[in-house]
Order: sequence, then structure tokens, then C-alpha cells
Amino acid sequence: MRENNVSTQDIIRILGNGKRKAYVRSFGCQLNVSDGEKIKGVLKEVGYSFTDDENEADIIILNTCAVRESAEDRVFGIIGSMKKLKEKKPSLIIGLAGCMTAQEHICEKIRKSYPQVDFVMGTSAINALPALLFDCLKGKKFSADISEYDDFSENVVQVRESSFKASVPIMFGCNNFCTYCIVPYVRGRERSRRPEDIIKEVRQLVSDGYKEIMLLGQNVNSYGNDLESGMSFPHLLRELNGIDGDFIIRFMSSHPKDASEELINTIFECEKVAKHLHLPLQSGSNSVLERMNRRYTAEQYLKIVDYIRNRDPEFSLTTDLIVGFPNETDEEFENTLDIIKRVKYDNIYSFIYSRRTGTKAADIKDMTPENVKSQRMRKLLEVQREISTEHYKRFIGRKMRVLVDGVSKKRTGYMTGKSNEFIISEFEGDISLMGKFVEIEITDAMNWAVTGRII
Repeated sequence: MRENNVSTQDIIRILGNGKRKAYVRSFGCQLNVSDGEKIKGVLKEVGYSFTDDENEADIIILNTCAVRESAEDRVFGIIGSMKKLKEKKPSLIIGLAGCMTAQEHICEKIRKSYPQVDFVMGTSAINALPALLFDCLKGKKFSADISEYDDFSENVVQVRESSFKASVPIMFGCNNFCTYCIVPYVRGRERSRRPEDIIKEVRQLVSDGYKEIMLLGQNVNSYGNDLESGMSFPHLLRELNGIDGDFIIRFMSSHPKDASEELINTIFECEKVAKHLHLPLQSGSNSVLERMNRRYTAEQYLKIVDYIRNRDPEFSLTTDLIVGFPNETDEEFENTLDIIKRVKYDNIYSFIYSRRTGTKAADIKDMTPENVKSQRMRKLLEVQREISTEHYKRFIGRKMRVLVDGVSKKRTGYMTGKSNEFIISEFEGDISLMGKFVEIEITDAMNWAVTGRII
């Protein structure tokens, strides 16, 4: 573990007064994007500005993802192409951060095979970045810090990509060890931030004008299980809901085993908490769920859904699904389709199983042909498309409060946003609406969004 005794002024003295530019690129999940914003915060503090062109950069940091091996292969390809950049500009500093680099064998592979890389930094070593950068500027050939820290970089001010939507990690790591997932091995065990730090950060964001606060964690609703204070996730939501201001609270990603009645009651009772729950199912088959080590059954999952639907039959639910987990049978796949038809999700995020070295599922000999998995995926998407097409019609004639967050890519003169229910909405408007709440009346529905007019 590195002792970070390097000050901002130490680095600024070496950099001098010249204008230095940084290129930071984050891959993968929203938690990675948030980490990338912290990396930018450190670089800004020592005098770097930012560029979207790697050819202009004096330092390049790739904030990597390790969820799929294809993501790692992509990063290795990018690193390889940067050899020419280094040859053209020997002073260029190249660093790697994120989940991929938290693996010791990856760190060693980079050290041995990619001499153009100057430093490697693990997922929780953002506070070590100044010391790593200092080593590079002093001429050290290669530096690495992939230690697991618990300080959560509370002293780092993020350079946020949006002026009205902010991601706030509330915990890091995961204790679940799903057999298909590498996260516990690269992000470590669950570690919750102190509630007072989270509340302080959110209060400041709201004061700064942020309208959407997205609470993040690999298993966000297990927040607080490691805290002596006894602060639970529902309790934290209620505390944040009590902050003065006009804003909406969202969170992801939830685990069904921690989706308690207390959490659901909190969602309904807190006016600033979005009326939407992303509840990953992964599979509707108990035998597959057991092989995945998901620690709930289809019946237990549906009990949660029933509790929600009894309070509001039209409550918005979304989910994650894995198609073609090793040796998934036709019957097991049909179990998944049955739950999709029963729950009627507003949206699903579905993936064909991808083998990930380092996970338990990677050792399973899979006898299911790839073409069968592809056929199942097409069928699943077809079923969900039919459900969404019909299900979204329930919003027609209803009023929705929407946070405007983009310009429509399909229609000129239209803006887009997400409603309280996390439904994509399109409506006539201009860029002056960006970052504002508007109320719209829904006039039409598609299988992926609704359209309306501003009231």
C-alpha cells in the first residue's frame, strides 16, 4: 500500500506554468463513470485541463471495465495503438485505472508487455494518483498501486460531466459472488460510505442546482450492512428525501435478496424518491438461479413484485436478464419468459451469457449451442417488445413530470427526458429546457418511449 505524501504543489512545480491537457476515458458502468469524474478532479487540481482528442493530450488515463473479457480485449487493443502516440510524443504519460487493472495478473501483463504504459491504478486507489503521477514526472519507468483502500476519496472534488445530473456512489464492492460475475474479485467486499458524508455531498449538489441524484453501488440496497451506526438503505433514502430542494432521487443496482418491504414502503412514502425500481431477475428458473448463486427463488422474486403491484398495479419495473447461462434448457428459458409476461416490465436489459475467466461459471462445460442462445434472445426481445408496446399505452392521457436531459435524435424540434417512472419521453421544445423539470401530457406510446406535449 502506497503512502501518499505528494502534495499538489509538488506536482505543479514539476509541470510548471505550461498548459497541460488530459484525456480521460471511462468504460463500463455508471460507477466507473463516477470514478472517472474523480480522476478528472485530481488532474484538475494539479493544473490539467481536458481534451476529447487523445492526440492533444499530455496524459491519457483509461478507466477500464472487467465485466466481460471482450471489454478487456478492447482496452488492450487501444493500449497497443497508443504505442505510436508515445513514439511521437515521448513525454506523454499513459495510465490505466479501473476494474480491469485491479487484477494482479493483468497488472503484471501490462508491466511486461506494454512498455508504453507508465502507471496502473486500482479501483480504490484514486487518492494515490498524485503519487503515481509524481513518479512518472520524476522519470520512474513504471508505477502501480492496486491496493484496496477504504477512504473512498472523500477529499476529491469531481469534475462532473453534467450540470444537473449527478451520480453519488454510496458503497463499493460486493459480497454476493454470483458465479458469472467478476465484480467481487476486482472491486473487493462491500464497504459503505459514512452516511454523513453522503448526506453532505447530496446537500451540496442540490444547493449547486443538481436535479437528479443517482445513488450507486454494486448492490446498492445492501448499503449499511457493514456500518456500526445501524444506518440502512431505506433510512438513508428518508434522510436524503428530507433535504430541501426540488430534485429526484434514483438508485441502482438493487439485489432482490435485499428488496425488503421496508425499502418498497420507503419508495412509495418519499416524494423525492423515483417511483421506479430496477430489480435484476437474471433468470426465471430456480435451477438456473441456484447455479448462478443468486440466493433467491423465482417465487421469492414474484412475492416482491406482488407486494409492489398491490400498492400500485402500474408501478414501473425494469430488470436485467441473462440468456443462455451454461446448459440452460428450453424449459428453464421458458420459465424466464413466463415471468416476463407476468411482471410486464417497462424495459429489460438482456445479454447472452459471456464466459468470464476468473468466475466459477467459467469452469462449467457448456453444451448449449450458440445459435440456440441467439434464437432464445430473439424470442425474448420479441416477447418484451409486444409487452412494452401494449404496456406503455397506460400512460396515454396521463400527466408526467419529466427532467429534460437531451435533444431528440429522431425528430427536429423535440427534446427528450425521463419521467419519475424512468420512462423515456419525447416532446416538442428547445435547448432552453435542458436540465429543467417540465410537466407533459402523454399523447402517444411506442415500445421504447412515450410522446407528449408540455402543459
